[in-house]
Amino acid sequence: MTNALIFLIDTFSKLYLLILLLRFWLPLLRANFHNPVSQGILRYTSPLVTPVRRFVPSIKRLDTATVLIAIVIQFIALLIITILGPIGIGVTGESAYMLRLLLQSVLSLAMLSVTLFIAAIIIRVVLNLLGRHMGPLTDVLVDITEPLLRPIRKVIPPIGVIDLSAYICIVLLFALNMILADLMV
Repeated sequence: MTNALIFLIDTFSKLYLLILLLRFWLPLLRANFHNPVSQGILRYTSPLVTPVRRFVPSIKRLDTATVLIAIVIQFIALLIITILGPIGIGVTGESAYMLRLLLQSVLSLAMLSVTLFIAAIIIRVVLNLLGRHMGPLTDVLVDITEPLLRPIRKVIPPIGVIDLSAYICIVLLFALNMILADLMV
């Protein structure tokens, strides 16, 4: 029963964190906020972000309120999972442990962001291969992935119809996730 509860906490927290991370990345990547997908992301995250934004203002396009909420949610999820886990801990307020958990939360969010970009690139490539344009979803995928793929295309331009930028970007993102995972240990 405990494993099922840990699974549910981890899954639902990551799902909401993905939506929060999209809210964080979209303005940084200059995505179109008139897109229905972007509007949905705003609708699901605004109940938490808007009140916090009163106390934590954005820095230009850097949505600091969203980052703070994401860190808090990840921290709480990790704390609950650690308490419920097989080893379990007593919440004694050890500052070193809490600091380590906070660092783990930040690194987990960075890894989740990288995974988000990997998934977006893969979905975009698959939709391109199928010759499908899924309307607003495809537009958001282009908005998210193009800033990553464009610099690679400048160095290695497409060879006819073969564009290796997605493959190279995915390999680099996997390497980045490996580096972040090594930092978590």
